[in-house]
This record gives sequence, structure tokens and C-alpha cells, in this order.
Amino acid sequence: MFNTGIKSLSDLKTQEVIANIRKIREFRNYTQDYLAAKLNISQNAYSKIELGYSSITLHRLIEITEILEISLVELISFGGDMAQIKFTVKAS
Repeated sequence: MFNTGIKSLSDLKTQEVIANIRKIREFRNYTQDYLAAKLNISQNAYSKIELGYSSITLHRLIEITEILEISLVELISFGGDMAQIKFTVKAS
């Protein structure tokens, strides 16, 4: 087979979800260090997730959505409009 230089739909969707993670993390004013600590991984390992260098499991993706306080469906379908993000208040 030959590489046509065109990314598959799944590759494009994966990049979109990764970009959404970063956008929502920044919107929440969370650092990569904060998410890494919550996920019990190094900041470098977390950075690789956002850069698309590391694949993540569904379990890890769900953990990220819980930290970002967004549903998995919202993360996957997020179009960049921060007004779409539902704010949840966690009980102390």
C-alpha cells in the first residue's frame, strides 16, 4: 500500500478530541501538571496525550472527562463553543 497523505476519518476525529481536551482544560484554567497529578501520571506523559503522541484507553478518556467535568459525549461532540460546556458544582 502507499501513503496518500490523507488522514483517515478516525485520525481526524482523534485529533479533534485531543484538541477539545486541551481547549476545555485551558478554559477550566487547569494546567497539564494538575491533570497529570489527578491521573497519577507525569506531566510529560500527559503532554504526550495532548500532542497525540500517546494513545489513550477508553478508561483514561473517561477519567479525563471526569476531571474536566464534562461528559464523554460532550467532549466528543464539542465544537469549540465554550457556551456548550455545562458547569457542574461539586459538593465539598
